[in-house]
Amino acid sequence: MNVGIVGGGQLARMLALAGYPLNLHFQILDPAADACAGQVAGLVQGDYDDEARLNQLADWADVVTFDFENVPAAAARLLEQRVTVYPPARALAVAQDRLFEKTLFWELGIPTPTFATVDSLEELQGAVLRVELPAVLKTRRLGYDGKGQRVLRVPEDVEPAWRELGGAPLLLEGFVPFEREVSVLAARGRDGETVFYPLVENHHRDGILRLSRAPCLKPGLEQEGWDYARRLLERLNYVGLLAIEFFVHEDRLIANEMAPRVHNSGHWTIEGAETSQFENHLRAILGLPLGPTAAVGQSVMLNCIGAMPEPAAVLAVAGAHYHAYGKAPRPGRKVGHLTLRAAASDALRTGLERLLPLIGFQPGEFGPIG
Repeated sequence: MNVGIVGGGQLARMLALAGYPLNLHFQILDPAADACAGQVAGLVQGDYDDEARLNQLADWADVVTFDFENVPAAAARLLEQRVTVYPPARALAVAQDRLFEKTLFWELGIPTPTFATVDSLEELQGAVLRVELPAVLKTRRLGYDGKGQRVLRVPEDVEPAWRELGGAPLLLEGFVPFEREVSVLAARGRDGETVFYPLVENHHRDGILRLSRAPCLKPGLEQEGWDYARRLLERLNYVGLLAIEFFVHEDRLIANEMAPRVHNSGHWTIEGAETSQFENHLRAILGLPLGPTAAVGQSVMLNCIGAMPEPAAVLAVAGAHYHAYGKAPRPGRKVGHLTLRAAASDALRTGLERLLPLIGFQPGEFGPIG
């Protein structure tokens, strides 16, 4: 079977690596000649709206999927006319616009922060009065890892934020004083079969995910998150892996955003779950039976930002696994991740104390782990 992937970053790379044992073949469409997935799969170099390149991918592939959600709508529609595409273009359209996304959450009874659309400074000033400060001003489209958003804490923050982000459609969201951040990962097959991964606790710095821990042992929250995910999967007639990020406030989940693709907070599943998120995404889009999702022990995933640590220092830690993405070092760039798996909390904490300094953090910086 031939799988085409639009987008050639680390997610496409890990999809291909997960697919080769299943006897799958891959081609990647990406504008960059040095796209890191091109190191492990065939690369079709071209813009995402290049009709000739899209047709080339569609002619070769049995199914096409995505490693990021901001594929031009016209490209997704063209592909759907030529080849089977999962997740569906509708899911991409919802995830590309925070207003569409929040509206769908609201329609499905999934709690969200208070929000208001903003298209002018006057509208922003009025929205601040309704939503109240503190609040977060976000571009409706694009923006990730903290980009395209500004926190407004006092009225004096309003005009500078507008000068910086104005000119694009915006959304103002009420600030959630969350106790923790978590994510739910679920996969749905072509026949509607659905599986859920254990709840994941996430820690960010400067808007970038730095650490994920699984399983996050909060049974009530986990069941709540699985219920919300099921509502989205069914409404969108979704096929593939879906991730939803939540804030936890007063022991309730408040939805932040969804990602219609494999997700950074699911990288721990490569070693830490019976079936990785990457394999289950491929199984889902190809109509294969989905694999079990139970955690194998306890896991922590650490993102490597800017540069990778030395392999020997990482691999000297029992239960540690090293994943380099084949990217050149650059400040602020995700260049790889480390996973630590252990059977018990004590061993997890001991290993984490050795790994954290290797990526520039101090032991205990992310609070109690395990």
